Amino acid sequence: MFYEWRPYVPVAQRRREAARELKKLTKRGQPAAPVVIEGRTIAHTFWGKAWCDNLERYSDYSNRLPRGRTYVRNGSVVDLALSPGKVTARVSGSRLYQVAIEVTPLAKARWRALCADCAGAIDSVVELLQGRFARGVMQRLCDPRTGLFPAPAEIRFSCSCPDSASMCKHVAASLYGVGARLDRAPELFFVLRQVDEKDLIAEAGQALALPSAGPAAARLLGADGLSELFGLEIEPGEPEPGLRTRKAPRKPARQGRKKVKTSASSAAKAAAPLAKRRARSSRGKKQ
Repeated sequence: MFYEWRPYVPVAQRRREAARELKKLTKRGQPAAPVVIEGRTIAHTFWGKAWCDNLERYSDYSNRLPRGRTYVRNGSVVDLALSPGKVTARVSGSRLYQVAIEVTPLAKARWRALCADCAGAIDSVVELLQGRFARGVMQRLCDPRTGLFPAPAEIRFSCSCPDSASMCKHVAASLYGVGARLDRAPELFFVLRQVDEKDLIAEAGQALALPSAGPAAARLLGADGLSELFGLEIEPGEPEPGLRTRKAPRKPARQGRKKVKTSASSAAKAAAPLAKRRARSSRGKKQ
């Protein structure tokens, strides 16, 4: 049995083929998300670089990775999609090939240990996704044994191409495409590993929690003290629980009204004899 190598396809021709295949997909109404690399650098941000660095630690695939870098740089990955535990891609070569990559979910015990190890070191989701945290946290997240990134045994892949190698150049190009995609959407990394990135965010200010017991009642300043201190008239409200309230003094208004009535009646009694004498004198004059 004889095997025949497929003829080499120049880069310019592969780019034309990729553009043609992308146009066909669009015309059929199939949404496509091509991987576009500007220049020679595949990834620029923390998550994209970390993914590619982890990929290049796979010594078993070292002979296939360079071809994959060439394919992803020249635009051969015409479609790439990330979903929980899965990557699907279409890669243009001698024809359009279908690539499927499965990534094992991150073990729950490993995830809990990472969250506990990074507690208090990451302040926000924005900081996490932008990769703006201390070097120690970066080392924990990128550790090949205990970090977030999958080991070779946690990745399974297949391609519709006739290449019999365990990892063909189309699969390698798709894996590098994941690194480029994480540059623009780093949250997809946590989707792929099936964990919630918010679990890595520790609650701020736990160490500064307020005591459960309030201040002693004797140390609280009541409304009377506030009015004397600031010279304000404070309307009486409902007393706070636990505070002693003073009984309101009796209103002096009623007592004042009683006194007025008493003085008026006594004056009327005193004026009555005078009125009688005036009446008698006026009758005597008329007679």
